[in-house]
Amino acid sequence: MERYRGVAAEAAPSACVVFSFARSLSIRNGKLPAMSDATLTRIQQWLEDHQSELLEDTRVMLRVPSVQGDPEPNAPYGAENRRALDLALEKANSWGMRTTDLEGHLGYAEFGSGERLVMALGHLDVVPVGSGWKHDPFGAEIEGDYLYARGATDDKGPTMAMFYAMRALQECWAELPCRLRMAFGCNEESGFGCVKRYAETEEPPTFGLAPDSNWPLYYAEKGIVNFTLRIAKPKGEMEIVEIQGGQRHNIVIDACHARIRVADTARPEIEEKLAGAWDKNVAWNWTENGELSIEAGGKAAHAMWPFGGDSAATRLLRFLMEISPLSTRQAYEELLAITSSSGAGLGIHGSDEPSKDLTNNLGVIKSVNGHLEMLFNVRYPVTWRWEEIRRRLESHLAGLKNEYQILGASDSPPLYFPLEHPMVKAIVEVYEVETGERLTPGVMGGGTYARAIPNTVSIGTGWQGDGEAHETNERLKVEHLYRMSRIYAHILYRLCSMPAPIQS
Repeated sequence: MERYRGVAAEAAPSACVVFSFARSLSIRNGKLPAMSDATLTRIQQWLEDHQSELLEDTRVMLRVPSVQGDPEPNAPYGAENRRALDLALEKANSWGMRTTDLEGHLGYAEFGSGERLVMALGHLDVVPVGSGWKHDPFGAEIEGDYLYARGATDDKGPTMAMFYAMRALQECWAELPCRLRMAFGCNEESGFGCVKRYAETEEPPTFGLAPDSNWPLYYAEKGIVNFTLRIAKPKGEMEIVEIQGGQRHNIVIDACHARIRVADTARPEIEEKLAGAWDKNVAWNWTENGELSIEAGGKAAHAMWPFGGDSAATRLLRFLMEISPLSTRQAYEELLAITSSSGAGLGIHGSDEPSKDLTNNLGVIKSVNGHLEMLFNVRYPVTWRWEEIRRRLESHLAGLKNEYQILGASDSPPLYFPLEHPMVKAIVEVYEVETGERLTPGVMGGGTYARAIPNTVSIGTGWQGDGEAHETNERLKVEHLYRMSRIYAHILYRLCSMPAPIQS
């Protein structure tokens, strides 16, 4: 998951159409009617009868270590992502669905006929594992009520639940009034290249769902920008020889290492400060050649909620600032400040009413050819635009001691659907029918496929007790896998029953 809330119409072309309904779910006396449709009842019963099959197919998919790898022929995101895609398409073929493979970027399965297209988009790629797992992260082991694996909640578990929901409609609804399509992406966590490829040649859905967020749905997603700062290494009595931490832009750094060269004139002062060092998550030692070797540990978390993690890079840079001699202290203070998860150290902190605060995550730090490179992932408010953020960033950096250069910025603008949008209302109503809970749609700091495909929103994937995306010991309650499939099937049934939008 990259799992917010924009206002501009251009960020969500689907927000500018007016829908009419041939049928709707009536509400009398403030209460939703009980589910009584015979076709829907058959669909739900089929899913209950095939729970063990859904669980086993999900475990098979979870055992594929589909972290992005080196490109290969027909496998632009690596051999393991290709293997996961092949598993999904082979399964669809065995169920009699029509399949299409877009050169390994993305594949989809489809059945039904007609002009209207209801589509779901899940992703089979996962983020790197990290350390500290109590189970094999690709073992798909079950302990108690939970299934443990990287991708259990983000996004293989929900994708397989949606896949089975579609299969249930195929098996139980002979008069399906539209086409149903299940898309399997392979590059959601590392750039959205898969859905960009889809958009080049394939049609947008009439209604689209991305099962990759929270319940009942997110009607808006914050803007997301990735950029790299190239910084001249601080010079003087304490210099960084090497530094390395982080795996991806969208993960809080959980381990960071550095080698530091210390001038003889500064060593007595630094040794005194080391003797009083307080951070138990930072370890250090002097090497044989007189360098200071430092290791810092932290806690990984998704970049959309950096406060939920503990950046090892921030710990290490704070350590360097605290032991630094006065001659180099300002340079290390600046490096520490720009790691702030509020963005204040970059001069870009702020908020708006719909989506609240901007967040900032330092995802990677490394030394390269005499420079430092720091890769940031910023989630910005939905009423903002990157061009203005960049102007603020450049103005702030120009006033600092170190020399900074902005490299390789890539922006994904915010997404927005109004709460009165018919698809939004339908999903909220179905979730209440299925669970008895009336929830308000949310805004998220993550990014899903919904921001890349027109007429698409992201919907929920789990409940309390399930593991957080991108964190160690990711897990999904087995019963929640089954429950998701039933809710997804009901949402699909409702959307398939709605007419195509009429533009006014």
